[in-house]
Amino acid sequence: MSRFMHPRYAPLDAYVPGEQPRDKKYIKLNTNESPYPPPPAVCQAVTRQAIDDLRLYPDPDALPLKKALAELYGVEAENVFLTNGSDDILNFAFMAFGEKGVAFADITYGFYKVIASLNCLPAQVIPLKEDFSLDYTDYLGLNKLIAIANPNAPTGMPIPLWQVEEILKSNPDSVVLIDEAYVDFGGDSAVELTKKYENLLVVMTFSKSRSMAGARLGFAIGSAEIIADLEKLKYSTNPYNIDRLTQICGLAAVENNDYFIDCCRKIQTTRERTAAALKGLGFTVLPSKTNFLFVSCPGKTGEQLYTGLRQRGILVRYFSGERTGNFIRVTIGSDSEMDAFLAAIKDILN
Repeated sequence: MSRFMHPRYAPLDAYVPGEQPRDKKYIKLNTNESPYPPPPAVCQAVTRQAIDDLRLYPDPDALPLKKALAELYGVEAENVFLTNGSDDILNFAFMAFGEKGVAFADITYGFYKVIASLNCLPAQVIPLKEDFSLDYTDYLGLNKLIAIANPNAPTGMPIPLWQVEEILKSNPDSVVLIDEAYVDFGGDSAVELTKKYENLLVVMTFSKSRSMAGARLGFAIGSAEIIADLEKLKYSTNPYNIDRLTQICGLAAVENNDYFIDCCRKIQTTRERTAAALKGLGFTVLPSKTNFLFVSCPGKTGEQLYTGLRQRGILVRYFSGERTGNFIRVTIGSDSEMDAFLAAIKDILN
């Protein structure tokens, strides 16, 4: 830290992204990317004219994409917020609605803690239960911004919508943010509840199920008033934060939604096959409604599994910590990638 940095950022513990090594070719099962490419229509949408138009600023409202998402999710355009990746939405939401503090789980998406610290917001960190499930009663009547990843990361476990609704009803004067980055892999979306509860903000992304992690595109659905608050912050920081090509590709992706539904089904099938194989090898596998598995093996630490797999050309995610140190998070890749992963696991165990 230089002597010019504001001292309030001295204790900031920055988020650490999944490694992107360049020393050799790996099977990447560490950052929850889709093993499948976007549909051909996404590539076809990037025409010569679209490239020539890069000399012009993009539409700050991304209106065609916003309208397409509104139609897909059965809401109005005024209920949709678009920005440069869902992490941007999280930051704006913490800025806008976190004045009374924020609450989130102890084992969840690591950016919540970072963003709270970045914005100097008091954070209430609530432990998951012993089995890594979330006890919704811990979030009743908190009277502060609540952030819940549903399904959760890195555990992969969801909570049912009736529990989300109980949290909403008991915190009528605070925003409840439901982060649905992985909902398309078997979870239940809370989008319909946004029509009933003005304090609900549902956050989603194109990075996982829509195979566009490299495009950096996120969106949120909520009441018109909440969306207007987020728009105000966006227009006060970077109104042109979704580039022209990303808007074009995002629209083509939404228009080919059936393709992604099919990809999600394939990933779920591969996930269940992989989970069964790991259980057969003696692993503990948490129930997952995401495109990854959170697993542990008796007699092996998470670090040992991570290191052994890396030596065999396979990357997974390892989270140090008292409760997570024996686990690894494994992204569900293609069938051939998961076969290679299972073969490497057997080699390590032998």
